[in-house]
Formats: sequence, structure tokens, C-alpha cells
Amino acid sequence: MIVIQTVIFVANLLLFLNNTLIIISQNILYRQITYFPNLLFHISLLFDFRLCLKIIKIAETDSKHEMKYESLNKLYMNNSRKKKSVYSFLIPFFILFLVGCESEKVIIKNPIIDGYYADPSIIFHDGLYYIYATKDPWGGDDLAVFETSDFRNFTTHEINWPTKEACTSPTTGDSKVWAPSVIKGNDGKFYMYVSVGSEVWAGKSEYPLGPWKNIKNDNSPLIERNMFPGYHMIDAEAFIDDDGQAYLYWGSGLNWVNGACFGVKLAPDMHTFMGDPENITPPNFFEAPVMFKKDEIYYLMYSDGKAIDATYKIRYSVGETPFGPWKEGKNSPVLQTTADSTIVGPGHNTVFQKDGQYYILYHKIFPQTDDYVLRQLCIDSLNFDSEKNIEKIRSNGIIF
Repeated sequence: MIVIQTVIFVANLLLFLNNTLIIISQNILYRQITYFPNLLFHISLLFDFRLCLKIIKIAETDSKHEMKYESLNKLYMNNSRKKKSVYSFLIPFFILFLVGCESEKVIIKNPIIDGYYADPSIIFHDGLYYIYATKDPWGGDDLAVFETSDFRNFTTHEINWPTKEACTSPTTGDSKVWAPSVIKGNDGKFYMYVSVGSEVWAGKSEYPLGPWKNIKNDNSPLIERNMFPGYHMIDAEAFIDDDGQAYLYWGSGLNWVNGACFGVKLAPDMHTFMGDPENITPPNFFEAPVMFKKDEIYYLMYSDGKAIDATYKIRYSVGETPFGPWKEGKNSPVLQTTADSTIVGPGHNTVFQKDGQYYILYHKIFPQTDDYVLRQLCIDSLNFDSEKNIEKIRSNGIIF
């Protein structure tokens, strides 16, 4: 018995020292809280297994791992005193295996990509993620497109559409190519909604990298600049509900005031409006709506403040239907400029999930002295509390 306890102690001591060196070498002891539970784990497991579980429950930010540890705790507590003496040796080995697997994951720090980009959209197809974004400063003649499998290594692509030249109409303004939203339709094809010249244009493709083309045969915009005078017709985002019904959301204000969100049902062709667009503006909305659904609750996330300074922030509201009515969620705004300026002016996000974990992809401002704004792409975990509220976002990157 003493020999087994000694082996366990030594094994945990070695793993503790190893993880400590990793943390110190990567300079993340205070910047990457998601890695901190592993360190606490080995410290506490050296002395008290049940204490270890309590510490992990407090410190662990990933709900999936917390469930694993909670399950082990029940296994440990629900057995007789005699069986506990057996499990007290077996369970730590099993947890060591889990932690060992977890330690192989890579920490993704922000910003995730070198260079200046904004307004990201993301899709997953055939084992790869495709990120579409605005080129800074303030858009280019086309979009930035990146391909990755691990959020560490990125391949840059050029796509044929949209371009400023191809997306021009009699009502088009001067603004360039902004704010793409890409979604895979019910038919397996890919659809893009993008802002060019203060109008929304819709495209279609068989593959994420194209070739893309205007979904309308007459090459006109889906939403003209003057559809709703007094508002900015940009930042369109598509959403497909569980029943297959597609929706489109868009809208912003002019001169940093009067933001409004519009919504409409889309026909199966993903561009014909089913009825008239509605003004569905949630509380404290300015621009960049993005919709997702979880546990029968509709979450509408959006940006508030000025996209050019530290007032920009991410909020959310919840509703029982895709069009609301909306109630601003607890903890909103969930991400805003931090006191240490690690994050400045975060906004225009999208949401995706992998293996049940939700993630938020967004941009933050890169502070500099020139008279234009540069932004960088960031990613963080998006977590929920027991009452299904979005928790405040810890802007420290992810373990992926």
C-alpha cells in the first residue's frame, strides 16, 4: 500500500513540475486562466483528491471537463468505505490520463492571425475552418479569406467575388467590401451576405472558396442603400433555425447614432424575402447582429458604441422567437474594453461550436496614433451559467 501511494505521489510530483515548466516557459501563468486548473490539480492531488475536485470545479472554465471531474467525484463518493480505498488509487490515475490528453491541446493566443482584419465570419467544411473578414483599414476591394484546421496555421486565399467593381449599382456608396457572413444552406451550397457600398449583396457557391457569383441574375444588390432611409444597410447575417427556416438580419446607424436591426424570413432560394422586413431592434443595439439558438432560446448578439474607439462592445439579448421580443441578457455587455487595454473596442462577432463547446470569434482595435482604425481577429470561449445566461467573456484565448 505504501509503495502504491509513493508511486502516485512521485508521478503527480513529476507531472506537476512538468506543467509548471510549461506554464512558465509560455508566460501564461496569469494570462491563460484556462491552463491554471492543471497546475492546481497536481498541487492538490499530491495531498487530497477530494480537495483537487473542489479546486477544479472553481477554476475550470471548460464545462465539459468540469462534467468529467464531477462524474469522477460521484464515483468516488457513492461507494462504500472499502471501495473508496480502491477508487482512491484508481481514479487519480484516470484523471492523470485525462489531464495528459488535455495537455496535448494547444493554447491559442490572441490575436490569432498576423495582420489587420475585422468583422469575421466562419464556417466548417470537410475538416477545415474558413474565416472570411474585412481587410483593414476600412475594407479593401475584396475580402480576406483564411483556411485552418487548428487556429495556429493559416492559409490565405483570394476569392473571385465579392469585389468593389463587381458589386456596384446606381445607388452604391463609396464604402468598400465589408462584413461578410457565410452560411451553408439546407441544399448543401454556400451563401454569402456582404456589405459593399453601404448595400447588402448576396452570393452563392458550391464550395467555400468559390467560384462565387451574385445570387441575383441581374447582378443587383439584395438590399439597396436606400431601403430604409436614415439607417445604414450593412452587416447582414444569416441564420437557419432547427426547422430549416432561414432568416436574414442586418442594420446599423449613421454617424454613430440611430442603430437599428432589421429581420426577414428567407425563401428556400436564400435570397427571396418572405414578407416585408421588420424592425426588430433589441436594447442598446447599434450594429452587427448575429443569431444563434441554444436550448430553445434565441440569442441575438450585437455591437454597441463606436467601432473606431474603446466604446465599442459586445452585447446580447434573448427571445422566444427569431424576431423577439428581446430582453437584454444578464451580464450584457459580455465583452468590452479591459482596464489594462489588453482588449480595446471588441465587436462584430460571430459564434460557432465544436464538440459542444461554443466559441466567439471577433475583432479588437489595435491602438495606434494614425487617423484610421486597425483591427485584429481574436477568439475566446463562450460559456453559459446554470440559468442559460452568457457569462462574461474571459479574453485570454482558448485551448483547442
